[in-house]
Amino acid sequence: MTKVAKINPVSPDQKVIEEAAGVLREGGLVIIPTETVYGIAANMLNKKTLSRLYEIKKRPKDKPFSLHIDRKERIEEFCRAIPVCAYKLIDKFWPGPLTLILKSAREAGTIGIRMPDDDIALKIIGSAEIPVVSPSANISGGKPPVKFSEAIKELDGLVDFAIDAGDTKLGVESTIVDLTKETPQILRSGAIRKEDIEAIIKKKIVLFICTGNSCRSVMAEALLKKKMKEKKRDDVEVLSAGLMMMGGLGATEATKEVLSREGIDVSSHISQGVTKELIKKSDFILVMEKLQERKILTLAPEAKNRLFLLKEFAKMKDNQLDIADPVGRNLEFYEDTLNIIKEAVEKVSELI
Repeated sequence: MTKVAKINPVSPDQKVIEEAAGVLREGGLVIIPTETVYGIAANMLNKKTLSRLYEIKKRPKDKPFSLHIDRKERIEEFCRAIPVCAYKLIDKFWPGPLTLILKSAREAGTIGIRMPDDDIALKIIGSAEIPVVSPSANISGGKPPVKFSEAIKELDGLVDFAIDAGDTKLGVESTIVDLTKETPQILRSGAIRKEDIEAIIKKKIVLFICTGNSCRSVMAEALLKKKMKEKKRDDVEVLSAGLMMMGGLGATEATKEVLSREGIDVSSHISQGVTKELIKKSDFILVMEKLQERKILTLAPEAKNRLFLLKEFAKMKDNQLDIADPVGRNLEFYEDTLNIIKEAVEKVSELI
């Protein structure tokens, strides 16, 4: 018979987690909970284990198992040519009931991957320190189990270890989205609605970057948000960040002053630092200086075709592509800076 361990989903016993992880490392099969349904976890790199898993599930060998990961950033270990829309979906729905089909980084073809929203599953995957697949804990064609009793009924004696964590939170399988083609395709409807997936993919994200996220990028963000509101565009998200800012400060007083003359209140603005996650999910990245452009490319080279100097979109009266930092300058300099940014943002609003 399969060894069964009951576990508290709110405060899981670390000894049970470690035991399950050890069984996986040794090539065993483990029934684990996720927020969707119970799954059979297995070491993706162990061919004998995978062969056994296919046999138990009576699943065709040409139908691969999806990989489960414990951290968002691990997607880049297993996938390549990851599109911007994948990062948007990850930012919105991971951890959660969304499986993405992407190009595999380790071999030709594709791979299904998701990060479950279940503390027990995440702890086991992290502790195992191996790539873990986890198809639903049922014979192919049957109903995926949402209760432990349903999973063990079919698989008792066929797997090595099983964790009883009660009923799953959602009780519905993950939604599967194929992002390997030009147009994303929903291959399986699940816990996340089709319209919610499509809304996230459709939305364009514009990211303005300056040094401290207290003046130039704040101006650009505020002006573009105003434009989008005037155009009744709810399919554009506008963000700003700073390369030298850890976050938490507000806009400069002069920035507040010049924007107030445009009917814009940025008194509630809180600065944030640039992150790889922000860059990866943005469709358009607009910086103020060439130095910032170089730093962004160092941080995320894949952003090259989405990265622009904001002044490229203004009617320049000189060959200078940088928009100078107004910090420490007088109000007139802030006004001139705002006018350059306003002209560029107007053009950007017509292009997105």
